[in-house]
Amino acid sequence: MGIIEKLPIYTEKIPGGGVLLTATDKLFNWSRKSSIWYMLFGLACCAIEMMATGASDYDLDRMGLIFRATPRQSDLMIIAGTVTLKMAPKIQTLYEQMPEPRYVIAMGNCACNGGPYFYDSYSTLKGVGRVIPVDVFITGCPPRPEALMDGIIELQKRIGRDTLKNRVRLKDKAPVRA
Repeated sequence: MGIIEKLPIYTEKIPGGGVLLTATDKLFNWSRKSSIWYMLFGLACCAIEMMATGASDYDLDRMGLIFRATPRQSDLMIIAGTVTLKMAPKIQTLYEQMPEPRYVIAMGNCACNGGPYFYDSYSTLKGVGRVIPVDVFITGCPPRPEALMDGIIELQKRIGRDTLKNRVRLKDKAPVRA
């Protein structure tokens, strides 16, 4: 079943052609969720699981995700691993360089809430959500590739439901725990 069958379409035949009317929100959201360009931000052991997800066994390409090395061409930032206080301004700068709409996935306990370093480390950020808005949190130490794929599917569902009428600032969205 293609996109044409899913859209509410009104067609009218006129001499010399036809007119096709539909809501563009659904078409744009379908194309946006089906071709996410992601930027990797691997900082620790979770990055190995993130790389495994992009490799041939799990293959994020079949879900429509394409890796980009620059923030100016990325829709999604996947932050995997321990974020230090020294690295936090750099993450914020890269996030601000991404075009709207932009999405963030925090992968691993360290990126979500500081992990095992929450109490004992003065240099660890207690969750990347304190610096940039996060859409999906994926917990685990380290989370399996299946968990990352599940979080991406959850983000795709969220993008598909997004409309211009109910679009709010990204930092006002309630995060999803995958």
